[in-house]
Amino acid sequence: MISIKEAKYIGAFKLELLFNDNKTNVVDFSFFLQNHSHPQYNKYKKEEHFKKFFVENGNVVWGKNWDMIFPVYDLYKRAVKA
Repeated sequence: MISIKEAKYIGAFKLELLFNDNKTNVVDFSFFLQNHSHPQYNKYKKEEHFKKFFVENGNVVWGKNWDMIFPVYDLYKRAVKA
């Protein structure tokens, strides 16, 4: 099962993700944030809030209650879409 070991903010709503198979991907979340209309994601359109992600249980997540989360396999394939 693919999981995320580490995540690092590299700028412009992009994260560098290290997976448990040692593959590294840069994933750009800007298109998703600009085009997704759900109000719970609006605060993450501000870089200061977006940068407050963390890795938990092999996922990269935002918010205490996992307000924003993406399927790990999609991140592995760089397939983040609105």
